[in-house]
Amino acid sequence: MPEPTHDAPLKDQAACGTKPAPPCTLVIFGAAGDLTKRLLMPSLYNLAGSGLLDPGFTILGVDHNDGSDEGLRTELTTSMETLSKDPGSEFHADRIDPKSWGFIRERIHFLKGDFEDAGTFEALKGKVSGNVVFYLAVAPRFFGSLVDGLGRAGLLKQADDAFRRVVIEKPFGSDLASARALNAQILKQADESQFYRIDHFLGKETVQSIMALRFANGMLEPVWRREYVDSIQITAGETVGVEERGGFYEPTGALRDMVPNHMFQLLCMVAMEPPNSFSAEDVRGEKAKLAQAVKPIRPDHAVRGQYVAGALEGKPVVGYREEPHVAKDSNTETYVALKLEIDNWRWAGVPFYVRTGKRMTGRRTEIAILFKPAPFQLFADTPVAELSPNVMRITIDPDHGAGTELNVKVPGPQMQIGRVTMGFKYADFFKNQPNVGYETLLYDCMTGDATLFQRADNIEAGWAAVEPLLEAWKTAPVEDYAAGTPGPKAADDLLARDGRHWLGLDGKTD
Repeated sequence: MPEPTHDAPLKDQAACGTKPAPPCTLVIFGAAGDLTKRLLMPSLYNLAGSGLLDPGFTILGVDHNDGSDEGLRTELTTSMETLSKDPGSEFHADRIDPKSWGFIRERIHFLKGDFEDAGTFEALKGKVSGNVVFYLAVAPRFFGSLVDGLGRAGLLKQADDAFRRVVIEKPFGSDLASARALNAQILKQADESQFYRIDHFLGKETVQSIMALRFANGMLEPVWRREYVDSIQITAGETVGVEERGGFYEPTGALRDMVPNHMFQLLCMVAMEPPNSFSAEDVRGEKAKLAQAVKPIRPDHAVRGQYVAGALEGKPVVGYREEPHVAKDSNTETYVALKLEIDNWRWAGVPFYVRTGKRMTGRRTEIAILFKPAPFQLFADTPVAELSPNVMRITIDPDHGAGTELNVKVPGPQMQIGRVTMGFKYADFFKNQPNVGYETLLYDCMTGDATLFQRADNIEAGWAAVEPLLEAWKTAPVEDYAAGTPGPKAADDLLARDGRHWLGLDGKTD
């Protein structure tokens, strides 16, 4: 491949306070796919703009369609320009900076190859040397065969002065047995330390900040436990439907798509024990222990729903069964609500309520910690009817920040209690950095920091927890909920049985 003409990162090291990643080749299997266009290219563009890519960085896109270096460059440039004008995309930019994109564009090269053809990997051997990251931006059915092909061709052999790493997208398996089988298959070709199982939720700044919020504040850490916490709610609500992804979603559903990976990663961040250090193995070890402490989920602690026709922002939307590539009698869930129990010393008896769904009332991803209310005795002879619990809400999307609801006295002659919220948004205190969720993950992979990537035991523990539901839901019906509503009634009933209710998707407690 021709050498890039830029001989320095776009910004000097001092500008962003972080060293550029070492030089490497990023080989992207599925170079013309949606993931590459929508997330990987914008992330690389942002890294280039921050000066975090070495001048020796190159990209080799592999796809089975005909193409060329210039053809792929043009296609990805067009995609970037389109995304920058789309307010609904993850990538937000007023314009494409020509220097930042030029740094990426001139480093893009193309190789045509079938993912299951040994000749592809032989051709690849002649295209790469030194440090290489192989990114599997492909359908899950290709994960095992791609790793086999790389291993058999000797492309995963590491030298003392060069690394070889593989990034594997979710879903990693479709149940516990398939996850174990895939782990066994890939570990025949390379060491565990070479595999980076990615979950883009962990690339979000607010998610990464949970550890700092928990462990760097003396006023919070002591009360982050069963003696003071009543319950915890983890929500990932979306207003979008399945769009054009019906073919993927039909055999997958909300449970497989979201719970053992995204939702369990949020669970681990908020509930794990403090690690001994921020080293990758210490952090991932604590996450794995937490995931393994989750009791297998009982079917009566779970709700599955499917959206039907409704309205969002005053506009009618069709039901799931009317979406493209979806069966007219589909029994696939687009909504899941769960009650989780963690069998360890810190969280014994504290319920964790998890919900995720499409076409809900609002787009909101958050973790809410509901603390036990203060004793009421002092207020027994006052007009105060009750004391509401304090609630801390860590918001991940669409805003990034945190807020805590407190009880205070309402001004006036009598003791009346009112609710106030103390909080912050990251944008009010820190300069907003362009981020689609993959920048930190790509940089960490290139630098060899596996902290934010899932280890095999963590993934298997997630699948083990949902295994009873996968079996029970093979024949269980789904409950309808209208698009534009918070979800099915059974989800409200799940909490009502415990004398609790879901927090509002508008950010309000009631």
